[in-house]
Amino acid sequence: MKPNIIFYFSDQQRWDTVNETVTPNLTELANEGINFENSYTCQPVCGPARACLQTGVYATQNRCYWNGVPLPEDIKPLAEYFNEAGYETAYIGKWHLASDRIKGIGFHCETEAVPEEKRGGYKDYWMAADVLEFTSHGYDGYVFDKDNRKVEFKGYRADCINDFALAYLDEKTSDKPFFMFVSQIEPHHQNDRHRYEGPKETVPQFKDYPLPPDLTFLDGDYKEMYPDYIAAINRIDENVGKLIDKLKEKGLYENTVIIYTSDHGSHFKTRNAEYKRCCHDSAAHTPLIISGGAFKGGKTDERLVSLIDLPPTLLDIAGIEIPKSYMGISLLKQLETDTERDCIFMQISESQCGRAIRTQKYKYSVRACAISGFITHSSKVYFEDYLYDLGKDPIEKHNLVKDKKYSDVRKKLKNMLMREMVNAGEKKPMVLPAIKVRDK
Repeated sequence: MKPNIIFYFSDQQRWDTVNETVTPNLTELANEGINFENSYTCQPVCGPARACLQTGVYATQNRCYWNGVPLPEDIKPLAEYFNEAGYETAYIGKWHLASDRIKGIGFHCETEAVPEEKRGGYKDYWMAADVLEFTSHGYDGYVFDKDNRKVEFKGYRADCINDFALAYLDEKTSDKPFFMFVSQIEPHHQNDRHRYEGPKETVPQFKDYPLPPDLTFLDGDYKEMYPDYIAAINRIDENVGKLIDKLKEKGLYENTVIIYTSDHGSHFKTRNAEYKRCCHDSAAHTPLIISGGAFKGGKTDERLVSLIDLPPTLLDIAGIEIPKSYMGISLLKQLETDTERDCIFMQISESQCGRAIRTQKYKYSVRACAISGFITHSSKVYFEDYLYDLGKDPIEKHNLVKDKKYSDVRKKLKNMLMREMVNAGEKKPMVLPAIKVRDK
C-alpha cells in the first residue's frame, strides 16, 4: 500500500523554535520520527525556495531567482509525478509561484485566482492564494478553490488554512493515496504592516520568552517582535496537532508520512534591513521533522540536510523514480546508506547576489559587487564576504574572512563553493579576496 504524504510548510521559521514549550505536538512528532537538526534552505527567500521544492533544482536552473517569478513551463513539477503514480494531489495555503512581477507586462494574480495551468500540477484539491499575505492578514482573508471561486475565512489565519486541510480529509472519498501540501504563511511578518502577528490571546504569555543569542549582540526588532513570532509558531503547532488527530480519526495516521519544515528562518533585521535574504544561520537554518514509514524511532540526526533534498525524498517515499535532473539527495537513501553531504549550498538573491556554503565546521560566503541582488542573479566575479568558524563561534559574531590564520581554510572552502556552483549549472566564477570585513 502506497503511503499518504503530508508536507507541512511554515514560512520564515527558525530551527530553534521547536521545543516542548512552544511546539509540544511537533516535539511529539519528532519523538516518533526523526528530527534533522542541521536542515538548511538552499535559497533564503520565499518564492525561490518554493520553486526549488516544486522543481527539484536550484534557482539558477529553474530561473526563479527572485520573488514574483512563476514556475517554468519547461520543467515538470513535483505534483505531476504524484499524479502519474496514482496519487491525489492537494494544495492549501500560500503558493507564490504564479505571478510574474519581474516582467512589467507579465501575468499577475497576487489577489486573484491562480489559473489551473499555473498550479504546479496540484489538481484534486486546491484552496490557495498566490500571495496569501496580499489576500489576508493575521486575522481574516480569502483564498480560491479549484474552480476559481473566492472563499473567505474569518479568524486567525493559521487556524483557517489548517481547517481547509481538515476539510480535504473529511471530503475525500476515493481510496487513492494522497500527497497534500499545506503551506502556512505564519510566522512570516505581515508585509503591509511591517510586523509579526501572533494570535492576540496568546502573545502575552510569550512576552518574556528568551531571545536567541545570535540576535542579541546586534540591532534589530527582535525585542518587539519575538513574542508575536513565537505565539504564531505555537498556534501552527496546535494546528499540526489537530491534523494528526484528524488522521487518527480517519484511520489514516499509520500509513501517512508527515514532513514538517520551513522555507527559511528569520534574523529580525539584524543582518540586513529585513528578515531573511542572507546566508547566516538565523535566516538559513530551519526545522525539519519527518515521521512515518522508514522515518521512525525518535532519533536525532545531525547530518547536513538541504531543502533541495526534500523533492527526491518525497518521490522516494512514494516509490516514484527520482528524475536524474534532481539536485538533492533523498534522505531515505541517506538513511539506508549512511551517507551525508560535506556542505550545504545556498544561492542568495534580492538583497545581494551571493553564494554560500555551510559545512559542519564553517560558513563561507561570497557576493557580487552589484548594489542590489535585483540587478543580477549571477556573476562572473565574486568577492569573499564572510567566514565563520562555527565550532568556536556558533552565533556567527566574528567574521574571519581576512584572518591570515584561516587562509588555507578559505582556499579549501572557495574550491568547495565553486564546485557547488558549477554543479548547479553556473559557470565557474572568479572569487577575489574581501575588500573589507563586514561586521554583520
